[in-house]
Amino acid sequence: MSSDFATRLIAWQAAHGRRDLPWQRTRDPYRVWLSEIMLQQTQVATVLGYYARFLDRFPTVAALAAADLAEVMPLWAGLGYYARARNLHACAQAVMRDHGGAFPRSAQALARLPGIGRSTAAAIAAFCFDERAAILDGNVKRVLARHFAIGGDSAQAAVERRLWTLAQSLLPDAPAGMPAYTQAVMDLGATLCTRSQPRCNDCPLAASCIARRDDRVDELPAARARKAAPLRRAQMLVLLHAEAVLLQQRPPAGLWGGLLAPPQYDDETQLRAGLLALTGAANEPSALPPRRHAFTHFTLEFTPRLARLDRLPALHDAALRWVPLAAIESQALPAPVK
Repeated sequence: MSSDFATRLIAWQAAHGRRDLPWQRTRDPYRVWLSEIMLQQTQVATVLGYYARFLDRFPTVAALAAADLAEVMPLWAGLGYYARARNLHACAQAVMRDHGGAFPRSAQALARLPGIGRSTAAAIAAFCFDERAAILDGNVKRVLARHFAIGGDSAQAAVERRLWTLAQSLLPDAPAGMPAYTQAVMDLGATLCTRSQPRCNDCPLAASCIARRDDRVDELPAARARKAAPLRRAQMLVLLHAEAVLLQQRPPAGLWGGLLAPPQYDDETQLRAGLLALTGAANEPSALPPRRHAFTHFTLEFTPRLARLDRLPALHDAALRWVPLAAIESQALPAPVK
């Protein structure tokens, strides 16, 4: 079973898979690792520009490790899931400090580094070192659940264990085939075996796919039970002086950790008190239209409130800074704030 499954996927990859992405033209674990982290929860088309800019600024793991986190965050701004950027920086420092600047060569050792989970570690080990290690990202879960008709929520421990065991059993026998096979199973889920409107007629596994045979493609994998995302509200102070805006660096952990954003308050009363503390005057801010932004576990509705100052007040908080509006594009701002 494993050899036939892997053989068909590798042959399909050679003829139809993606082979021209920049991280596919290297076996440098730094570049492969960077791409794998960026591609988590993010589309390839979005990652391409970020990947190129990031490598231009930090061409090696040593360069990334030596940088301050404040230098890293602007290059990640807009990609979301900002803990990835903080873990990326911490991982680079761990590689330099604990491994002499060389990434470990096994998936087991890679998974012990900050921000690298089991599947990502296996992908790096397979692409760079030909290790026979299985990956199990969302695309691969979908392919396996459909092909072998595995029901249940893939996030549940019992179902996930079954998928891991199956993924490991399907690997090609020859380690040299691991890079092509790993890319193939990723690509199949991303381009053909998609969540909606899968292109089953083009799939190299169609003849043996149980979900296709039994007309269950639309029901597999089972949809995850989701609770309604709670709505949180906030007020943001957009304080302008001349052609500059006041921004605050957010704490390292939590929402938009380490990024710059206008000072945020729970309600309008707190915002007015904050404005008074900052300026020493009871200015009357004007409300701008509310905005909404969906996160994984909640939706944030924030109301920007605009105030303009004629005189520049003294700042007594090191996290606050005046940023020229002309320089906004180069700052580490979350996408909805920008």
